[in-house]
Amino acid sequence: MTRRQVIARSGALGAGIAFTGALSELFEGTAAAQSALGHCGYGPLVPDPNGLLDLPEGFHYKVLSREGDQLRSGEGQVPTNHDGMSAFTGRHGRVHLVRNHENRHSARIPVPTIEGLTYDPAGKGGCTALTLDSRNHVLSERVAIAGTAVNCAGGPTPWGTWLTCEENEDKAGTNGYTKDHGFIFEVDPADPHRSGAVPLTAMGRFQHEAIAVDPHTGIVYETEDAFLKPFGLFYRFLPAKPKGGLGSLRAGGRLQAMRVPGVPDLSSIQETGASFSGVEWVDVPDPLAAQTPIRLQDFGPKGITHAQKLEGCYWGGRCVYFVSSFAHSAEGSAADHYGQIWRYDPAKRTLTLVIVFGPDTDIQLPGESPDNICLAPSGGLMVCEDGNGAQHVYGVTRQGEVYAMARNAQNIGTDTEPEWGEFAGVTFSPDGRTMYVNCYTPGTTFAVTGPWRR
Repeated sequence: MTRRQVIARSGALGAGIAFTGALSELFEGTAAAQSALGHCGYGPLVPDPNGLLDLPEGFHYKVLSREGDQLRSGEGQVPTNHDGMSAFTGRHGRVHLVRNHENRHSARIPVPTIEGLTYDPAGKGGCTALTLDSRNHVLSERVAIAGTAVNCAGGPTPWGTWLTCEENEDKAGTNGYTKDHGFIFEVDPADPHRSGAVPLTAMGRFQHEAIAVDPHTGIVYETEDAFLKPFGLFYRFLPAKPKGGLGSLRAGGRLQAMRVPGVPDLSSIQETGASFSGVEWVDVPDPLAAQTPIRLQDFGPKGITHAQKLEGCYWGGRCVYFVSSFAHSAEGSAADHYGQIWRYDPAKRTLTLVIVFGPDTDIQLPGESPDNICLAPSGGLMVCEDGNGAQHVYGVTRQGEVYAMARNAQNIGTDTEPEWGEFAGVTFSPDGRTMYVNCYTPGTTFAVTGPWRR
């Protein structure tokens, strides 16, 4: 399929995103995706008369939670800056949602500090957890972890917990913090007090974004979102207790960074399908970054492979996929792009560029940076946009069609200078009947239902 064909198909539905690459590669080894059709979108978006969320005809949303409201637990207000999120199976048909709050030291509404769930009382970030019944009625909403900083994304584990990531590396004494930040924390979605607020220090101290766990080996892959030079790295953590289970990651392990021989900057690769064998993993000299950030540490004469804006990460089949949201040569990258999706095959030790998003497309459009991604029941992908202008959740089918699934209708700017908050945390219920997604600002969590199997 040519870029022009992709643009022509997506433009009819108003989608502002274009890419080159073979989408089918993203679904290899995923039985649910291979059996689903995933061959078309759901039609044009219908303006929401309530001015919250535009969806295709036949789809409906429900607001589950909104910043500033009272938590159902009575612990305080719903915090600001809704970000990464995942859905977990609960008992009796219930669903547990764990939601990150990317709060910095200046956040307007912090995550309330709770005894036994607070890492650093000066930190305003953390997670909240919602429990829903089969009809998406909110049964409970409470603090899951507090006292952390800039909780951006993370990822689920095969044993049913959530790993929340701090996209921050401030040390104690900076911005009022009393402890070092830049860690991963494990959260039990059903009973947060079982997991507490313990930093997984062996997994590194850096600007974490997202993780994905290899269910076969227990290896955890980690992205670093460093958009200013020196750019971030792609990591893997070899746990001392690879069989997993709540608390197993506290036993420690080895942190390594990826080196692609001859490729110091992933943005320099522009051709989809480009593949590199012999990928190396180099031990991180100082995972705690006591004196020097990891991306600046000495990895030997061969150096290490960097990439600007490493974000989403997920496991599919036998491979791990990760996203570089954008690269700007004006900021030090080797080349420009509006997004890349990479696939790493651990068995073959190969890294392949699967998808490239602009700017080398037939139509130039602003704000096409992919951020959070997830597999959809239709057999395609859902991609949260993080860019300029109106913000969307886009669907991408296995055949390469791009369609708009949702548009944020909440104007947080002015009539003359409108601005819309980005989407984040897109995920599906275990039964595939509901898409949950966050609007970052104003912090809002939606449940979207409709004819997903159509």
